[in-house]
Amino acid sequence: MATETISACTGSDLLQPISEITNLPLDQVNFVVCQLCALLTAVWFRLYLHPSKTSPFVRHVVATLLGIYFALFCFGWYALHFLLQSGITYGIMILTGVEHMHKYCLVVALGYLSFCQITRVYVFDYGMYSADFTGPMMVITQKITSVAFEIHDGECVCVWLKFRIHTGMKRMPSLLEYFSYNCNFMGILAGPTSSYNDYIAFIEGTPYRHRDLETKGKVNGKSRLNDPSPNTEVIRKLATCFISLLVFLSVCKVCPVERNVDDDFIATTPFYAQVVYLYLSMLTTRPKYYFVWTLADAINNAAGFGFNGYDSNGLPRWDLISNLRIMNIELATSFKVFLDNWNIQTAHWLKRVCYERCPYNPTAATFLLSAMWHGAYPGYYLTFLTGIVITLAARAVRHNVRPYFLGSPALKFVYDVITWAATQIAICYTVIPFVLLSVGPSLKFYRSWYFCIHIGCILLAIVLPVKPRHLRLKEQQPAVQPSLESTDSNSNQKQKAT
Repeated sequence: MATETISACTGSDLLQPISEITNLPLDQVNFVVCQLCALLTAVWFRLYLHPSKTSPFVRHVVATLLGIYFALFCFGWYALHFLLQSGITYGIMILTGVEHMHKYCLVVALGYLSFCQITRVYVFDYGMYSADFTGPMMVITQKITSVAFEIHDGECVCVWLKFRIHTGMKRMPSLLEYFSYNCNFMGILAGPTSSYNDYIAFIEGTPYRHRDLETKGKVNGKSRLNDPSPNTEVIRKLATCFISLLVFLSVCKVCPVERNVDDDFIATTPFYAQVVYLYLSMLTTRPKYYFVWTLADAINNAAGFGFNGYDSNGLPRWDLISNLRIMNIELATSFKVFLDNWNIQTAHWLKRVCYERCPYNPTAATFLLSAMWHGAYPGYYLTFLTGIVITLAARAVRHNVRPYFLGSPALKFVYDVITWAATQIAICYTVIPFVLLSVGPSLKFYRSWYFCIHIGCILLAIVLPVKPRHLRLKEQQPAVQPSLESTDSNSNQKQKAT
């Protein structure tokens, strides 16, 4: 058993005794220990390498070197892919023009990631999650393309104004800044993705001025501290991690997802019981993501990264780079609400690089890009192709049916209950190929359900009309145009005054 565990991990075997004691794969032990070390290091980084005590250069160097060390500890020489992918795309940004660099970087970074995912799945070990070095590469791919798009949006005169305002960059990052952003110790293993502008502002010690948040930090006319402590938020998120891990370890084996495609289960279980079991089995898979993403968020917060202004009560918000909102996920009453609160930073990335820029069929294009980004397993593509159909149907229902239930609180409550149940079942139905990975078991499950949700959603999307996105945007344009012109005018007045 020990030999198998060691051979399944390409990283350090220093923690092999802990792996044997806990009966957990060595790569998982390495990951958790490195993340806990990163949490402690983040506290030290915030206290002793604070921007008021040291230079951005030192902070960049330390963050990068620690990130590379953690990557080598977890993945061994596979971690060199992180540096190689970043180096190649940096060269592309240097050599190509601003007008097209974002397209080249997207193609090269996504192509490099896909090559690594395909070889890992089909050359080394199909279904192997141990030593999955492509996980960090997925986040780095997002960061690489985000930088390229931000530079393009900041300097290309042809880009939409709203992109230039919110995400534009005015200069090319240095090589150190680029590697620090991609490979810093806070996000090298589990992310999350953040805006390059936000990261650089954090390193330089100007995140609050950068985001113009001082005015929001006033309560009863009194200014709040400009550097709020993240300790309370970090403790809260660590408590969430502990509960999520406890739930996952205690219930994940009670309702295995594979039972949904077991012949005896399908033959002997009533359909309503199969629906309930599907929900429960998929519900038990989510806490591991809650644990990983919340811990990653806590690490960044502990370093002082993630402050997002103050709420209406004057309390600091630390959700700038948060990746999920658990209660919104579990109580979601629409497919869109669920997706908007699950893997939030990835959703923002997909929206920035694809959905808001694709002139035709942006929904289908975004789902297909997400499938390519996730990996080479056929189950991923079945999930996202199903997601396209369900998204179109959910949009049609919302536009055509929801208005009839807004007349009274009672009707609205009935609508919310029905849509909650429908959303949760639709999510489980959509995501099960993502967990099963293979085509055979996934299609077996859908056949056992007679493809009923596929068929129902296609009929809803056909019967209930919804205006195409470009027509909806055209209707909104008269309302948006004055605000854009006002922004241009204010910008010109400021330039003249300067």
